[in-house]
Amino acid sequence: MTIGNMISGSERSALSASPRLFRNPLLDRLSRVHHLLPAVLYLPIVFLLLYAAGRAVSPEGAVAGFLGGYVLWTLVEYFGHRFLFHHRFTTPLGRRAQFLMHGVHHDHPNDPLRLVMPPLMSVPIMLAAWAVLRAVFGPTVCLPVLAGFVAGYLAYDMLHYHLHHRQPKTRIGRFLRLRHMHHHFHDETSSFGVSAPWWDYVFGSQSRISKS
Repeated sequence: MTIGNMISGSERSALSASPRLFRNPLLDRLSRVHHLLPAVLYLPIVFLLLYAAGRAVSPEGAVAGFLGGYVLWTLVEYFGHRFLFHHRFTTPLGRRAQFLMHGVHHDHPNDPLRLVMPPLMSVPIMLAAWAVLRAVFGPTVCLPVLAGFVAGYLAYDMLHYHLHHRQPKTRIGRFLRLRHMHHHFHDETSSFGVSAPWWDYVFGSQSRISKS
């Protein structure tokens, strides 16, 4: 299976145009985000956290904390995508929430303004992560851990956009794009790790994808 035969030509325009999500025009506008906004918003935060970590902990501790935070993000990405974004809610409110979080992306996966998380969604996640990490690791050690967590999120968001709107040239890039398109257009019950595909192998959710 190739990416080309997952999508018919007649479907492409519909996949690229997502509907209005909110009656309030400001809320609806805030739900549409340029793909570079997360980098503009969060990259300075990553550098500030690393700078503060470099003054507060040893270099080894900063590296270990950063890597630990990155791994933690990949787990949040995987489990959030698998068990929250794809949960089958039974109530109208639950179905509405699921559509806002992820369903609209599956219905209109090529809309360039709804491919990265809007700050309406990402800021509460980052604030919750900061509160939890500070409670678990303390005010000092949490600095490099949070930096790794936020950097992992940025890598995920930028890669997600790239997989939908670019043609990767590397073997790894082509593999990641193929499995993500397979998730969208063939089997949404598998291949949940967008930037961390190894968790699908660890937790048994990787499907077999034909390259022919």
